[in-house]
Amino acid sequence: MRIVIAEDDVLLREGLILLLEDVGHEIVAVVGSGPEVVPALLEHRPDAAVLDVRLPPGFRDEGLRAAIEARRLIPGLPLLVLSQYVEESYVAEVLGQGACGVGHLLKDRVSRIETCSPSGTYPPATAATAGSSPSSRT
Repeated sequence: MRIVIAEDDVLLREGLILLLEDVGHEIVAVVGSGPEVVPALLEHRPDAAVLDVRLPPGFRDEGLRAAIEARRLIPGLPLLVLSQYVEESYVAEVLGQGACGVGHLLKDRVSRIETCSPSGTYPPATAATAGSSPSSRT
């Protein structure tokens, strides 16, 4: 699977790259700010994208805005949106365009790549709350 990653945290970004490549995925682009996301997606036309909600320059919702724009320009593009905190409004906004191919995951829940993509599919939108208790960590 060809994947674009949009994450400004170097440690998390490099960890995602290692995890995804280790199970055979190809990382076709890595960006670290909101304005870079849509151009990278349009240029590389990946099979999926992993996007942080908050990206530079404003650290507000640049990644989320890019996800919404990407789904408008590339309908059906599978997205996994990462966030530091449970923000149901983020999930609702992206899912407002249709739930097919969209997942939301808390950053501290990224521990096994099988959680994200054993067969090219992403967890359901409820993944953010399903994994929120310490006892459900894998």
